[in-house]
Amino acid sequence: MLSYFFVLVVGLFAGCVSGIIGTGSSLLLLPILVYVFGPKHAVPIMAVAAVMGNMARVTAWWSRIDWKAVAAYSIPGAPAAALGASTMLALPSSVVEAMLGVFFLAMIPLRRLQARLAWRPALWHLAVAGALIGFLTGLVLSTGPLSVPVFTAYGLSSGAFIATEAASALVLYVSKVATFRQLGAAPLEILLQGSIVGASLMLGTYGGKAILKRMEIHVFNRMLDALMLTSGIALLWTAVR
Repeated sequence: MLSYFFVLVVGLFAGCVSGIIGTGSSLLLLPILVYVFGPKHAVPIMAVAAVMGNMARVTAWWSRIDWKAVAAYSIPGAPAAALGASTMLALPSSVVEAMLGVFFLAMIPLRRLQARLAWRPALWHLAVAGALIGFLTGLVLSTGPLSVPVFTAYGLSSGAFIATEAASALVLYVSKVATFRQLGAAPLEILLQGSIVGASLMLGTYGGKAILKRMEIHVFNRMLDALMLTSGIALLWTAVR
């Protein structure tokens, strides 16, 4: 019960963070879920919770969604996420943990490199990005820091960015959960645990909306880097211990 309570508290905070900066819930929660449930269960639990967290962001900013961008990104991204999820289930637990840790740490310089490119993608660029990031979403779960520069470079900001990124991610995570379900990796127990965690994410997300417009860009960048660094180190430690 104490472990569940801790997970829910972190989930509430993670939902608030994702409601403010558009990402970060998986980065915060996944290491905790890996420690409590193990990596093979943690990933489908987080996938179910991520569906609910993204639903909260979509409903909070419904009127600001750019549906053309959502379609361009998610139509190729959904099958790619299913392929990534199938690949992830075939890997040993320690490999999954190590990959998650290395990926989170690698995203710190990758995100800064993408920011320096300063390019504005067209819809077909979003489709290519959706396919690549979709596969990575299926494989390592949290790729929000990669999708952030894609959608912001497209010209979205504030509530429009939060809503459009969330709607696109929602399609990818639904595809991933459906794949887990089909392959037997998401029984009813996993769905229930993911729903409980997801409820805390939803509550936190609605709370984060209130302070979104007050955040300055340098605070956003520092928060994102801190989340990736902490989560990456925690997952690598779990993999090698």
